Amino acid sequence: MTIIWTIIIGFIAGVIAKFIMPGDNEPKGFILTILLGIAGAFVATWLGQAIGWYGPNDQAGIIGSVVGAIIVLFIWGMIVKRRA
Repeated sequence: MTIIWTIIIGFIAGVIAKFIMPGDNEPKGFILTILLGIAGAFVATWLGQAIGWYGPNDQAGIIGSVVGAIIVLFIWGMIVKRRA
């Protein structure tokens, strides 16, 4: 059930992040949106644990996942701009 919940939260976080930060260079598609949100959740959890906001077994919530997905989108945009 944890994997399914992560995919659902990842999809919601990816959609919200793409809505907040639209652009031509963003990844498109259902699967990439889910992967964006999941990556955002991992980034938010890692940063939160590194800063001390989360404990060793805590995970980021939906807001943290959205912020992490926005960070991933920003990095994605920087990489795509360099290639062009």
